[in-house]
Amino acid sequence: MSQHCLSCGACCAAFRVSFYWAETDAHPSGTVPQALTQAISPHHVCMQGTEKNPVHCIALEGEVGKQVSCNIYALRSSTCREFNAGSEACNRARAIHRLPAIAAEN
Repeated sequence: MSQHCLSCGACCAAFRVSFYWAETDAHPSGTVPQALTQAISPHHVCMQGTEKNPVHCIALEGEVGKQVSCNIYALRSSTCREFNAGSEACNRARAIHRLPAIAAEN
């Protein structure tokens, strides 16, 4: 996890976090707690709190832009695992929360 992420959390409070249902623990190889998700189609779910505005993922703890953590970090979805600090999407989320852009990390 990027050091920026520990003080940011903007992505968790800006975008819908959706993914294939089999990533939930309702599937034998899934990890994301199904109880924290919301169905959005027959095959996809999203993290509760990201399906509406204002967006705030149920797993996000702390204050965006100050100090945050994910209470299911080790179990998080591929959507979260593939999100990169400093990416265009990251900086869009940061702008929504009036945080300065950051450089992409390698």
